[in-house]
Amino acid sequence: MNSDKIGLMGGTFNPIHYGHLVAAEEARHQFNLDQVIFIPSGYPPHRTPRSVIPAEDRYIMTALAIATNPYFNISRIEIERPGPSYTIDTVRAFREMYPDSQLFFITGLDAILEILTWRDPYELVKLAHFIAVTRPGYNAECLKNLDREILDNVSLLEIPGYAISSTLIRERVAQGKPIRYMVPEPVEAYIRKHGLYRQ
Repeated sequence: MNSDKIGLMGGTFNPIHYGHLVAAEEARHQFNLDQVIFIPSGYPPHRTPRSVIPAEDRYIMTALAIATNPYFNISRIEIERPGPSYTIDTVRAFREMYPDSQLFFITGLDAILEILTWRDPYELVKLAHFIAVTRPGYNAECLKNLDREILDNVSLLEIPGYAISSTLIRERVAQGKPIRYMVPEPVEAYIRKHGLYRQ
């Protein structure tokens, strides 16, 4: 059964943290989404393989993080698709699965600023409306350089306190610093149990 409005939240989730969850829940609320589907990337084309832990670990942590929210779901589509994880391939696949639904792609404003470097960006913004989550240091003025065809399909979503990043969490783990209250407890336990992000 198709939902009317579906949010797609792609990302490396290396690891997933409360910033991701707050953004997804705020997008769901403000845009009246029926569900948000988290899509951990399999092989992110913009990242070096050494900097990203195995996709299965990132998938499990994401599943643990969203387990208590009935509006959140998770997809293995990018993990199971061979080759680099291009957003256009994912959005095309969801368009086929949900032909009658509105698709919303949730990502950071910093990613939107680089959208012209993505594969088939103009087709992307026709297939899904983009929700650009603002992070510290970015504001609407940054979007001025994007052309109208892109801008018409982007909405800003301001998230207060969105200063947590996966990079910061990885650094803190490597330095032996606590990450409690930055990630959900099951994610913290998984990282500790499997010795992830240690130097």
